[in-house]
Amino acid sequence: MARPLIDRLAAGRPQSPVTHVESLPARDGRTAQWPAWAPGLLVDRLRLAGVEAPWEHQVTAASLAAGGQSVVVSTGTASGKSLAYQLPVLSALLTKPKATALYLSPTKALAADQLRAVRGLRLTEVRAATYDGDTAPDERDWVRAYARLVFTNPDMLHRGILPGHAKWGNFLRRLRYVVVDECHGYRGVFGSHVAHVLRRLRRVCARYGGSPVFVLASATVSSPAESASRLVGLPVVAVTDDASPHGALDFALWEPPLMPGLSGEHGAPVRRSATSETAALLADLVVEGVHTLAFVRSRRGAEVVALSARRSLAEAAPELTDRVAAYRGGYLPSERRSLEAALQSGELLGLASTNALELGLDVAGLDAVVLAGYPGTLASLWQQAGRAGRTGRRSLAVFVARDDPLDTYLVHHPAAVFGRPVEATVLDPDNPYVLGPQLCCAAAELPLTESDLPLFGGEVAADLLPGLVRRGLLRHRPTGWFWTSRQRPSVDIRGSGGEAVRVVEGATGRLLGTVDPGSAHHQVHTGAVYLHQGATYVVDSLDLPDAVAMVHPDDPDWTTSARDVTDIRVVEALRSRDLGVVTLTFGTVDVTNQVVSYLRKRVATGEVLDEQPLDLPARQLRTRAVWYTVSPSALAAAGLAPADVPGAAHAAEHAAIGLLPLYATCDRWDIGGVSTALHADTGQATVFVYDGHPGGAGFAARGFEAAPQWLAATRAAIASCECTAGCPSCVQSPKCGNGNEPLDKSGAVLLLDIVLSGTVAPT
Repeated sequence: MARPLIDRLAAGRPQSPVTHVESLPARDGRTAQWPAWAPGLLVDRLRLAGVEAPWEHQVTAASLAAGGQSVVVSTGTASGKSLAYQLPVLSALLTKPKATALYLSPTKALAADQLRAVRGLRLTEVRAATYDGDTAPDERDWVRAYARLVFTNPDMLHRGILPGHAKWGNFLRRLRYVVVDECHGYRGVFGSHVAHVLRRLRRVCARYGGSPVFVLASATVSSPAESASRLVGLPVVAVTDDASPHGALDFALWEPPLMPGLSGEHGAPVRRSATSETAALLADLVVEGVHTLAFVRSRRGAEVVALSARRSLAEAAPELTDRVAAYRGGYLPSERRSLEAALQSGELLGLASTNALELGLDVAGLDAVVLAGYPGTLASLWQQAGRAGRTGRRSLAVFVARDDPLDTYLVHHPAAVFGRPVEATVLDPDNPYVLGPQLCCAAAELPLTESDLPLFGGEVAADLLPGLVRRGLLRHRPTGWFWTSRQRPSVDIRGSGGEAVRVVEGATGRLLGTVDPGSAHHQVHTGAVYLHQGATYVVDSLDLPDAVAMVHPDDPDWTTSARDVTDIRVVEALRSRDLGVVTLTFGTVDVTNQVVSYLRKRVATGEVLDEQPLDLPARQLRTRAVWYTVSPSALAAAGLAPADVPGAAHAAEHAAIGLLPLYATCDRWDIGGVSTALHADTGQATVFVYDGHPGGAGFAARGFEAAPQWLAATRAAIASCECTAGCPSCVQSPKCGNGNEPLDKSGAVLLLDIVLSGTVAPT
């Protein structure tokens, strides 16, 4: 099915957009005997559900957990990781009438899907229930009192269960297992917070006499045992030998064509956008009767793809228009549930989704997946591609490159996709901006004692406590550290930096959705175009103190993009490599960012109509960065005149930001950069790349460690681009606050040649 389909999708174009097709063969499965310790009732019900025999890796992981060893199953998409936890958990609940278990997932959709699967086994003694933000108050009382298998998420564990642990005492005392599903998603600042939430859970359980076994499920990642151990703070054994079968997959790399007669900023060539290309592919696949899921990077992008696909279908096949929809975070719970049900039933043939549907939702019958841009990590790329072919049929995945240095590099270097191991999960529980608030949360639950400190990092935690006492957050007594307020600590583990901004229709007062506060300045500033469920709105006002954006329906033929200015100051150098004319450094920096205006651009062509000023407050960020400096003598020797250095450094910065996700589990929106021909703190030409989260997220540290490979790929991406003066495929950035000025493509290559001559030297 898939290979002829690729040819039909690419037909009728002056030049094929397909740069490579990797055909992955089907794989046979290896089964094992049901473990002797699994109750006959459970085995019978699993067989009735269609599981005639388990795969080898499922039994291996389940047996380790049943024996009291924490375990992580790190195997491919659709490899049956759920059964690996169901076997030990449900066996314990059936054979030990008082035992309980807790299931954690990063999304409500996945938890709801897993709850449906467990309830489908009809094991009445298990008493499985959901406990999350959508659970009604009276249902919450029942769950606390009677449920034995509770499905929730780290947010609810952090905000609801642990602060109210006294009400959960009986459940926690009898807690036998904690399941952490899709644990590769717990990375960066969010992952660092979750690591401490799990430590707080272990601490509270110990108070009630419990010591649960952890069962973790992960996509295929590098060093899964190390990552899982760092997440839960316990030794974890990894099971990585995937014994499940999988249908054949044709994976196409797809580069949208150049738009003849169009030029973008500074005359750069313009490619058709990945969003437009994905919408066209989605419509074409729906017409072909192919059940398709399109993954889009942003909430806005998901809305645009669905809307554009429906418009195309309205002309070509009007009867299919209503069988395409968008799915994203920020929807109301009733909207999410309705869309999930329509996708499960097959009522929807095409769905444009953010990564809210990447994680584990068991959607049967998907034939194809389209990825609009690189999702940030290879683990996510394979997780998304693996949504197709879950029924064993031959399937199709299409990676559509954005006009972006990393995407362009990948579609022209297939080995970077198909020949590389996936990344390790990056998280940093020692980040003081994470650890300090988490210590406050722990102290609010139970006073902190000296014996607790090793659980939270030992010396690192001990060093932070005096500062928390000086700020009046904790009180130190001979018996430990006590939380000083009657109110519990307000800590946002998602790292969004405060209360979500509500988007409200002014004429009706209807709540359309929410935007995280970190994105509000860019997405819902006054005058911004906002999309929701295919409808277009324009923002009338953004009230930051009340966290509300008022909008009105509109249908402009233009879109908006915010412009900002950024300044950076070095606070402390933590690690450094002095390589003569080049110095590579990792350390702490202060970043000041302010959105100052927005551009209105014509939707069809990207033509800039005008620039409108904005009056928004500056935001301060102390974080971690990697930076390199180059001496004036080295620049001169390479032929870079002083007037060329700003554009060269700026272009090298943009490309470096674009390529870092190849070496760290991040995407370009997790990181930022600043470049200058003469920085006040270094006294030399300097290029910074920093983590976009308070205290850092581990990404810049990974860049420092992988600098030779990272910067070599950056140089290759710039040098191999077919444009002459720089374009979005190499050095222009969609998030540049300076309108991509100045940029010097050839100068960036010269600058990186200097840097690489040093970074490859022994250190």
